Amino acid sequence: MNTTKKRKAVDGKVDSTKLYSLENAAALVKEVNIAKFNASVDLHVRLGVDPRKADQALRGTVSLPHGSGRTKSVLVLTTPDKEEEARAAGADYVGLDEFIEKIEKGWTDVDVVVASPNVMAKIARLGRVLGPRNLMPNPKSGTVTPEVGKAVEEVKKGKIAFRVDKFGIVHASIGKVSFTPEQIKDNADELLSTLVKMKPSSAKGTYMKSISMASTMSPGIKIDPKSVSGN
Repeated sequence: MNTTKKRKAVDGKVDSTKLYSLENAAALVKEVNIAKFNASVDLHVRLGVDPRKADQALRGTVSLPHGSGRTKSVLVLTTPDKEEEARAAGADYVGLDEFIEKIEKGWTDVDVVVASPNVMAKIARLGRVLGPRNLMPNPKSGTVTPEVGKAVEEVKKGKIAFRVDKFGIVHASIGKVSFTPEQIKDNADELLSTLVKMKPSSAKGTYMKSISMASTMSPGIKIDPKSVSGN
């Protein structure tokens, strides 16, 4: 069966007019996956926020209980006294000047960049390269810290960063289709409950407007926001 026929077959399993519980969506997303590879499972959450207002431009991190299912490569920009700590924690690249030079020439072949506070003045100019790729170290996402080793360990264990886009939507990869439905649900729960806790006091009306879950090549499954605890 070719991909188009496969897609049509699974499209029939998802009722686009229905709102599923988080539990049912976590099971269904595995059932309707047609990718031959271990596809990512993504959550898309539309929030009732105005990202143009500073207090509503949400960004943060969440440690997924079952990890994200992918090993992230980490670069640590720091001074020599912290290099050993970063390497011992599993950082893939450690250094400063040579990486500043590489990044200025366009190198961004990493998933996460961690920096110690004492080098921020030196790497500020990298914002034009790293910023658009969401790689610029930031205290809010825990990637500017004197505890570089701890930051690397958390990323390797499954800590992910998220931010609301200009349309008020948070997109996050919360696992793989090889995960069990329970693992997918647990990871989704962790992200959603973190977003509920972060609700800005100035946000009026419905906070979680819509939630959908999909794997890389599957149809989106709409989730009932009322099934999310604390919403």
